[in-house]
Amino acid sequence: MSAAITTRFRIEGMDCAGCAKKIDTATRRIAGVNEVNISVVSGTMTVEHANETAPSDIVNKVKSLGYGAAEVSAPVATGGADDKSAAADEHGFSAMHGQDQDHDGGDTPWWRTGKARLTALSGLAVIVAFTTGQLAPQLDQWAFIIAMLVGLVPIARRAYSSAINGSPFSIETLMSVAAIGAVFINAAQEAAIVVLLFLIGELLEGVATGRARASIKALATLVPKVALREVDGETRQVPAEVLGLDDVILVRPGDRIAADGIIISGQSAIDEAPVTGESVPQQKQVDDKVFAGTVNQNGALRIRVTAAAADNTIARIIALVEEAQESKAPTERFIDRFSRYYTPGVMVVAVLIAIVPPLVTGAAWDEWIYKGLAILLIGCPCALVISTPAAIAAALSAGARQGLLMKGGAVLEQLGKINMVALDKTGTLTAGKPQVTDIIAGSRSAKEVLALAAALEMGSNHPLASAILAEATREGLTPAPVSDAGAVGGKGVVGSVDGIELFLGSPRAAKELAELSAELAQQIASFNDAGKSVSVLVASGQIAGIIAMRDEPRADAAEGLLAIREMGAEVVMLTGDNARTASAIGAQLGIEARAELMPEDKQAIVGSLRASGKMVAKVGDGINDAPALAAADIGIAMGGGTDVALETADAAVLHGRVTDIANMMGLSRATMANISQNITIALGLKGLFLVTTILGITGLWPAILADTGATVLVTANAMRLLGWKGRGAGH
Repeated sequence: MSAAITTRFRIEGMDCAGCAKKIDTATRRIAGVNEVNISVVSGTMTVEHANETAPSDIVNKVKSLGYGAAEVSAPVATGGADDKSAAADEHGFSAMHGQDQDHDGGDTPWWRTGKARLTALSGLAVIVAFTTGQLAPQLDQWAFIIAMLVGLVPIARRAYSSAINGSPFSIETLMSVAAIGAVFINAAQEAAIVVLLFLIGELLEGVATGRARASIKALATLVPKVALREVDGETRQVPAEVLGLDDVILVRPGDRIAADGIIISGQSAIDEAPVTGESVPQQKQVDDKVFAGTVNQNGALRIRVTAAAADNTIARIIALVEEAQESKAPTERFIDRFSRYYTPGVMVVAVLIAIVPPLVTGAAWDEWIYKGLAILLIGCPCALVISTPAAIAAALSAGARQGLLMKGGAVLEQLGKINMVALDKTGTLTAGKPQVTDIIAGSRSAKEVLALAAALEMGSNHPLASAILAEATREGLTPAPVSDAGAVGGKGVVGSVDGIELFLGSPRAAKELAELSAELAQQIASFNDAGKSVSVLVASGQIAGIIAMRDEPRADAAEGLLAIREMGAEVVMLTGDNARTASAIGAQLGIEARAELMPEDKQAIVGSLRASGKMVAKVGDGINDAPALAAADIGIAMGGGTDVALETADAAVLHGRVTDIANMMGLSRATMANISQNITIALGLKGLFLVTTILGITGLWPAILADTGATVLVTANAMRLLGWKGRGAGH
């Protein structure tokens, strides 16, 4: 395929699905445009177009419809029409320009927008018309016609622009026809009220949509603007956006961390709630990862930067959420197709209601034309069309704030249908790094054993050494200086502390230096059966003690598996680890363990589970589990926002909580329930007012409530998902 360019635009004044549909239709009519993806809630549009199609042409087309538009990222070359990757070099919310009177910048308070001014002017015109009618009844009709035109002229202008750009059945068209028709049957007063209610409804839609948009913008404000960078031994304040890979920054207590990185000195509690939703501050030390936007609470930290500003966790979450909102769910696609036929069908019904009774039964023309006009207003599909994307956008935003990242509405929909969850062990059910579990005293006390072992392991990067050093730090022990330190190939490490010759290594190697009692030998065998690694410390030719270590289950692993089962799904562990360790962890957590699996084995097991009729989610670290993640219905990556976690799987659990797997499933089900409620509200209100209109109980102004009122109710109901917290979350 020929090369194409993907350009991202910020759209202002786009507050409902109807707006998005008009912009989508008009943009697709531009020569060279291949694909258009629009997110109402984030206010963005991504367009894939030919190189010769200028972004300015797209901006001008959108502006001709009455919306603000601006390019917010440089064009990105793509492989062709099938490459849907959006430009991601800018994730901020840029200022807009060139707004018309109806659509102001996204950062303007709602009461200062063009929509608010037009609504206020229309309201004032209705009040003046009402007063004029009381003082001069003969001018009543003309006063209300003028009041109606104050609000209707901008609406009609947008209707005309939409019609010539491929959207003849817009709500503005229906509104214009109904209002003008009402004047011809001497219902100018109602026409003016209907126009005012329509404008109020549009304003409320904008306010509700703005709430969801603000939830994404709030993420962008988490990262501080400046950082303290160490340069040539001195600390200098620099803009956070200029930080590069391997820069070293100082983060003082109380400061927000300015970049993703790894701690190289210091320890502190980090409040990660803004990024991961973790309610309890996490204790961090040397070699631990930290995220941009989190808060350092009680200790100075020196951090090596691991991601530039455009690639930090916050920026990528924002990009992922926005791109996900542009990816339509199956339900949304169905409703979009349905609405294409729904609106023209309603117009046909309205015409039939207006003309058939007078022609067939001789009923009054005015009465039935009036009812037909009301049906036009009832028939607008805005509330129905927004019912799904509003809920999905709110859910994606709420999930992102809790560290749950999902790549689009289709993934969000499917998660609620999962009935089998296959989990990796290392780094998923377990923390992914060994911890000291037991210290058994021999000739020396347990505390001495730990202190001497830590002295030997100082400076080592081996996982077991890190476990011993971490345990010594937790116990408040400072390792003593060691002399004559060295490694004995394949056996262990040696050194001297205060004249005491030490050896730390495997039980087999220790036996060559000292006699191992039957009791300690039995204890070592017991630890091995439990899947633990054992190191033996020899001091001056005697067994000083033994240290057992294991990659322990995450603190919430058992609770998380229980939560998944409570969602009605089965669980199974798939691991490449040895059978003994896997069985021990499996028994501890109460989960079936399938061990010593190669990546292709995991993939085959996932495939067989799907073939048996299961809806399978595979949870892993996103690297060695890649084949199984791809084979599953939904692949979920666990971890701290690595490239693989954010880019290869269908979803990612940023904080690594096992309970968040159930939370994802719960959020999916809450979202689908919300969508069902929204569809019921939209169709229910329309059906109710359709019947009452035909029966003559309600007229034009209540009919507008079936449209704008339903849209506002649906949007507000969807926004309730923004407050979703999930199990074990909240802060």
